[in-house]
Amino acid sequence: MRITVVKKALISRVLERKKRHRIGGGGDIDLKDMLKSILKWANEFVPSRSGSILLDDPILDHRLKKPGKLYFMACFGTGSASLTGSHLNIEDGIAGRTYRTGHANMCKDVSKSRAFFSEIDRKIQHRTRSMVCVPITIQGTTIGVLELINRVGKPNYSQKDLTLLKIFAGYTSTLIQNSLDAKRFSDLSVRDNLTGLYNDRYFFKRLSLELGKSARTGKDISIIFMDLDNFKQINDSHGHLAGSQLLTEVGKIIHELVDNAPYDIVPLRYGGDEFTLVMPQTELQFATLFAESLRKEIEDHTFLAKNVPGRTGALKIKGIITASLGVASLHKNVSKRLKKRNNIREALIKAADTAMYSSKNTGKNKVTVAPKASD
Repeated sequence: MRITVVKKALISRVLERKKRHRIGGGGDIDLKDMLKSILKWANEFVPSRSGSILLDDPILDHRLKKPGKLYFMACFGTGSASLTGSHLNIEDGIAGRTYRTGHANMCKDVSKSRAFFSEIDRKIQHRTRSMVCVPITIQGTTIGVLELINRVGKPNYSQKDLTLLKIFAGYTSTLIQNSLDAKRFSDLSVRDNLTGLYNDRYFFKRLSLELGKSARTGKDISIIFMDLDNFKQINDSHGHLAGSQLLTEVGKIIHELVDNAPYDIVPLRYGGDEFTLVMPQTELQFATLFAESLRKEIEDHTFLAKNVPGRTGALKIKGIITASLGVASLHKNVSKRLKKRNNIREALIKAADTAMYSSKNTGKNKVTVAPKASD
């Protein structure tokens, strides 16, 4: 599946919206990989012949009585190369209607829809039969549209497809929002030098930020705590350089899983051989599935397959290093009697941490879900 993405200049222009939404920080945000991942996973959820992400033009002076534009930021399928970077007036088409109203639209036969805009088909020599469009919103404001065209594997789009895409659009909004929000902490040293993951300092700030969002939106938030099993054995037997290299490899495993996940995840090194993952707007069941994927990746990985500095030959360690994980979510594992954000944060951390140690104390190499909170 080939996905084309617009040039960096247009991405930078679209990201001017951070001024409109008063999101602080500096530096450019490269959305190319993110846009590709969004389309890739949307197509995994609802297989289609083609699809696009359209975002609005925040430079537009809305006092002028001219229609705004939706830019094709990333596309796949027929004509995607020529379509990427072009624009659609927000008054045009089913995508335009989705943007204007903020409501999802599904059209099983575009030939019967008065809203369908056929000019795009003529431009790229394509025939649209059916399509589904969902809005992308940030802080309650619609900023774009995710659209898929011509269902694959089924005669047409279904209500289930529309529901799945609406859920996924929520994750898309979170991905974009969090990319902008992360810049608020650009003045801090937020990265762990060894693994490239965020550090514990960022963890507390980010978790507080996400809990604040959850309080406003009513959406859930999940966290995962992970501790490596038998890590001390590697340090004691092969030295701290080997241990450091192993932690670097764990960081790469986490990065790869996070980059390929269909929802937003903030990966962090909590300290030593302990890691955490913050999952905004993610329910407990999805967090548990991700935790199990992470556990299995670590279990199956051959660590130190290349030479370690100061040693001769690769160690090729497999089956020794595993992981014990604990999972908890705000809605399932934190008492609703708690009102102060710091108390809620500490209760959520404690629930995941306790679940992790339960995994550790009952055999290791497993995922434990925190018990439901008693209100």
